[in-house]
Amino acid sequence: MEQTYVNSSTASSPVTQKPLATGLALATFGAIAFSGKAIIVKLAYRYGVDAVTLIMLRMLFALPLFVGMAWWAGRGKPGLTRRDWIGVLGLGFSGYYLASFLDFAGLAYITASLERLILYLNPTLVVLFGWMAYGRRITRMQLLGMAISYAGVFLVFGHEVRLGQTTAAAWGTLLVFLSAVSYAIYLVASGEFVKRLGSPRLVGLATSVACLLCIAQFLVLRPVSGLFELAPQVVWLSVLNATLCTAVPVLAVMMAIERIGAPMAAQTGMVGPMSTILMGVVILGEPFTAWTAAGTVLVVAGIFVFTRTGR
Repeated sequence: MEQTYVNSSTASSPVTQKPLATGLALATFGAIAFSGKAIIVKLAYRYGVDAVTLIMLRMLFALPLFVGMAWWAGRGKPGLTRRDWIGVLGLGFSGYYLASFLDFAGLAYITASLERLILYLNPTLVVLFGWMAYGRRITRMQLLGMAISYAGVFLVFGHEVRLGQTTAAAWGTLLVFLSAVSYAIYLVASGEFVKRLGSPRLVGLATSVACLLCIAQFLVLRPVSGLFELAPQVVWLSVLNATLCTAVPVLAVMMAIERIGAPMAAQTGMVGPMSTILMGVVILGEPFTAWTAAGTVLVVAGIFVFTRTGR
């Protein structure tokens, strides 16, 4: 699909350039907006809220948006079969409920920069699970890209350990890595259902399931009365997280893929780690050291090698 927009015979056509420019802008905005989620979560933690309550608020405010997405994408289409509903429930649990909860929990222990770098390893996990489940071949260049990327994460992790936060850094890194694993499982398992239901409808349904699970988890583990004791800032940050950093970037990335294709949209997503680090330094006051810079360069370079050779 990329070649449709870069063909040499039509490179100067305004009709051709407009979808390319719009698609790149949407993909860039989506990557930056997604990255802002970690910043908002870290800000909310400063007001004494826990992960169970925080993710419930995010999903509570996002639920109407995702229900609307599922309804809009499913208009005029056949209803879901029992198998479809089982798949949606499983994918919603793995891809959005469990992955989101583990991510929120991990952010209580590590910097937003390290969290974003770990999640950026997701394509490598998808390929590994594809190899284990379906025997898909992994090339030598992909292995090289994986080695470079994981070396970058270990570099940043080692730096946080040296700051005297050994136990916290290890626990937070494990939680966020398990979040990436959970989402990778969702991506590998969702292929059949994307073909049957379409991506927007599946995302809307699966995220709606995750929203309900997060709300149910809160009702089981926390008293409802605790909501009235929350700082107003936590509520407003959760509204911002649910809209600008959750529902809006989902739509932006899907629209970008329609215009420029998934490979180019994925490459544009490389601005995500950099934007997270920049926002972490400016908004959260997180340290930016040579170790962080070196680790980020390694992760981004490794994923670039990995995705380019695996296309």
